[in-house]
Amino acid sequence: MSSDKPRPNPAYPNGIAGILEHMNERRAPLSFAEGETLPPLDCDLDALAAQKVVVPHESTRALSDNARKSWDIASELKGQNALLHLNGLLIAHLRKRSQPAHTADLFLRLWAEQGELLLREMDLRWKVSSLTTFGDHGKTPAQRSTGLALSTLFGAMKLYESERLYSGREADRPFTLDGRASGPLPLQMNAFSLVDGGLDVNLIGRLWDEAEADPVIRPLAQDVLQRLIDDPRTVFRRLHRLRARKRRRLEQTPAVEAEHGVILPVQAVPAKTPTWGVVCTTNAPLIEVARFVAHHLEIGARHIYLFLDAPDPEIAALLKGHPKVTLTLCDDAYWGAAGKARPDAHQLRQTYNASRALRMAQNVVHWLGHIDTDEFILSARKLSTLLKSVPDSMAGVRLYPAEALASPVAGDMPRHFKLRTTADGVPPDAVTRIYPIFGSYVRGGFLSHLAGKVFARTGLGDVRLAIHRLRLKGEDVLNTLPLDGAVIGHLHAPDWDRFLAKLDFRQTRGSYRVKSDDALKNIGHLLQYLRDEEGEEGLRHFFTEMCEDSPDLRARLDEYGLLLTPDFDPDAAVVRVFGRALTA
Repeated sequence: MSSDKPRPNPAYPNGIAGILEHMNERRAPLSFAEGETLPPLDCDLDALAAQKVVVPHESTRALSDNARKSWDIASELKGQNALLHLNGLLIAHLRKRSQPAHTADLFLRLWAEQGELLLREMDLRWKVSSLTTFGDHGKTPAQRSTGLALSTLFGAMKLYESERLYSGREADRPFTLDGRASGPLPLQMNAFSLVDGGLDVNLIGRLWDEAEADPVIRPLAQDVLQRLIDDPRTVFRRLHRLRARKRRRLEQTPAVEAEHGVILPVQAVPAKTPTWGVVCTTNAPLIEVARFVAHHLEIGARHIYLFLDAPDPEIAALLKGHPKVTLTLCDDAYWGAAGKARPDAHQLRQTYNASRALRMAQNVVHWLGHIDTDEFILSARKLSTLLKSVPDSMAGVRLYPAEALASPVAGDMPRHFKLRTTADGVPPDAVTRIYPIFGSYVRGGFLSHLAGKVFARTGLGDVRLAIHRLRLKGEDVLNTLPLDGAVIGHLHAPDWDRFLAKLDFRQTRGSYRVKSDDALKNIGHLLQYLRDEEGEEGLRHFFTEMCEDSPDLRARLDEYGLLLTPDFDPDAAVVRVFGRALTA
């Protein structure tokens, strides 16, 4: 039943007619030059299979649409089997409204006779394109139905996976159970049940069975389906991991709310003034550790738990016996007593130590935060006052980061900090207006993390205080909230020398490392490119725009309310706390 009532906020204002018009605009047939044609239907495919793709002279591109498309495909497939080029060219013609009469028959003959070779040597993108062509031009009902179904599936995947990139989560990382929204799905659909739903296996299984009915499309379709279920970055793998998490949660954690995530029961200890402390695993030099300790003791930390990743006699001499500092050396004896080998990844060592400190702190402080020695709590009000306002039902709070603007003078402490452009209320184009050259590569305008750090209540039981989150039995704890009025001031790149000194580590094991599935437009790829192609000069140009304190950068940040100038002087705090100045 149709209605003349206009639909609200249509994605396509001209409806189906507009969609069809737009689709058909790009379906004009590919022209041929005089004497030019596709290979005949009875061409020698075996002879072609013995040849490699050669890119003709670029001048040939101007001869015709067919010549241009043939050149483009040859450029992509240079040195590969010539049958792959023929397959690509046939697909290009078959996507148009019309083509030479034998085009579809030649495509089908190619797959019937040379399918094994094509499967062995063709990349996945061309396989998907071939399946789409079977959907449009298949000879049998099974070829058309299988090709059309798989084409629709992969088209939908491309759309939602592309949109998912804007979530900031990598394709192999599922969303958390506790982040589930409660709103309805479109078209009155019921949500997929993680525990009992069978839509995923039914979808894949039916496509597999459909392909069984035709010997030509079966190897291609089943090869692609096998790759689909093997790829760790698909919605099917993410749903599998979510399902496993949900089942573990239901079996092992009675306090969990089945639909909304891990709700950790909290029995808040009544306190007129909540006490707090911090925990850190470090291999930083003496001066950095002293600044960290002095700053936090001065602003009200009741206790500090420091885990030394390697022996440091100077730090031990300064802090050993301090009533408000627990110093632990993480040597072989420490890990041996823990009954485990020393984890290779520093992130795992940090999480283990912080979780251990959270249990140690149960009768010492009400709250414990997990931060690094280059991070400083910044707040105009006492942190204990802010923590007092946290609802009793909350297991943790999150402090978002503020990244230090680098001092132009090496060794000087930063005076100004910048806030993230991804914060609520900041226009989407702020990052490129503030950082016009490199901003689009640096999410939120930060070189380092945007997630911030977590303070957890003590006495929560067997929870893990990870680097950026609080976890219970492998799941993120839901009942945490942002703490307004305080930030984590991060001295990630406090000056050019220290940025350069830490670059190798961060590119190989830290926040700049390039992962295989990273988008090309990200900070890891950018820094790798600048270092390889432009050397130190290119890196310096990047650092000047993104990091270095200047009146112009402060003005641009201030325009969007993203400039922070706190009362921050950790060297003065060192003198007041330890009675003497320390130098690097």
